[in-house]
Amino acid sequence: MTDGGAVAAVYDRRICAENPGWAFTATTLCQVPFGGHRPPPQRSSLMRSKTPRKQTSAPPESPFETALRYLGNRSYSVAELKQKLRRKQVPAAAIDETVARLKQLGFLDDRRLAEHYASSLARNRAFGRFRVERELKARRVDPRAVQPAVEQAFRESDEKALLERALDQKMRGLRLPLTRIRLFSLCASLRRRGFKSDDIMKAVRARPELAPVAEGVDLEALEE
Repeated sequence: MTDGGAVAAVYDRRICAENPGWAFTATTLCQVPFGGHRPPPQRSSLMRSKTPRKQTSAPPESPFETALRYLGNRSYSVAELKQKLRRKQVPAAAIDETVARLKQLGFLDDRRLAEHYASSLARNRAFGRFRVERELKARRVDPRAVQPAVEQAFRESDEKALLERALDQKMRGLRLPLTRIRLFSLCASLRRRGFKSDDIMKAVRARPELAPVAEGVDLEALEE
């Protein structure tokens, strides 16, 4: 063995001593494990072939499942939900079947929706009777449910107290003294909240800071 070969052999033996699972040979550098079988070559991760994964698509939603998903986000009237499903190209027969099932299960109820919505608008947003009625109609609630819901909402909440609350809110952003034009704008905004014109003027004239300029305001001009 040449000097170079002896050096390589010593080097090989030292490496193999540090790696007990490998055997020494004179021709390889610790490449043959004990047992005499050479391990198969390992391919790098970059060279491994990538097997395309099969894309499994979820089955399409049924109309009933779609409707439940909508109702999980917010409440709908029957008419609103039907319109939503029609926009999804759901057949009319399937819509009717879905709505009937939802009603049977208690998930779709215009009367209950109208009662809860009317009560919330009056109590939380200080809306008057006319505005609550308009909002229910805008939600396309069954017309038979509108008036009973409005009546119940204003049995629970006093409309005049709501008017005073709404007026207080408006007054916080006003600079006094008011001009007649700005007073008219104030009254018109309360009218848009659904309060009656005569109730608005009584509330305004009861405020000492507003009474002088309110005397000449025309009630008829507040009507929408």
